[in-house]
Amino acid sequence: MSQETLVAKRATPKYENAYRVILSRLKSGRYPVGGRMPTEGELARQFDISRVTIRRALDMLVQDGYIESRQGSGYTVLTLSPASDTCLTSFTDAMLRAGREPMSRLIAIDELEPGSAATATLPEDMRKVPITRVRRLRLVDGEPAMLVMTYAPTRLMSGALPEDFPESGPGQSILRILVERFNLSWLSACEDISPVAADDHLADILTTDIGQPLLKQACSAFDANGRTVFHEDVFRAGPVSFNLSQASRTPRHT
Repeated sequence: MSQETLVAKRATPKYENAYRVILSRLKSGRYPVGGRMPTEGELARQFDISRVTIRRALDMLVQDGYIESRQGSGYTVLTLSPASDTCLTSFTDAMLRAGREPMSRLIAIDELEPGSAATATLPEDMRKVPITRVRRLRLVDGEPAMLVMTYAPTRLMSGALPEDFPESGPGQSILRILVERFNLSWLSACEDISPVAADDHLADILTTDIGQPLLKQACSAFDANGRTVFHEDVFRAGPVSFNLSQASRTPRHT
């Protein structure tokens, strides 16, 4: 019996059956980021339900942030890692959706001791425990775009290996790696954005000039008890713009 059949049997309402199966398909990569979903009619026939019912399932996916509906264009896959805050929006998915080619280059996986200089700017609770730091260079269409340093308590990222961090495809998203490989989960986040000047290390990695203005985004994600699950420092070599709304703020382009 297939996973989709098992999922369908566990749920009761028909729209929820469809929602769970379509979500499973999204997570497995059957519908790629930036691609169009099957039409309401096609999905209704697949699930042997009415278009009203399948529309309810699709509306749930829209509300969850996975897909969007455009008049006359049907449904398009937005992301596999929806979030309500900028720093928890997948850079990988945003680039794939824009028709760009994101890539990742692993620089190092470091183990940091409590109180070390490298943890001085982390949230207070993270400075007191062993930390695993993952440094990656993110590229777009082959050009360096940003340096990303991801920190998590070592107890939450035990056994991190280079093969856990793919260089290409949707699986390179750090959000999905943290969830799917290390089973991390978080409920909220805060973000700080500030200008910095490139030192010799940043200038070398991002192939820019020493002293070049960069944008630093520092994001901390927290569990239900307010403990920091992970922290990320992102140094961007280019500008970033945002779409602002009352409900959320999401990246428009880099």
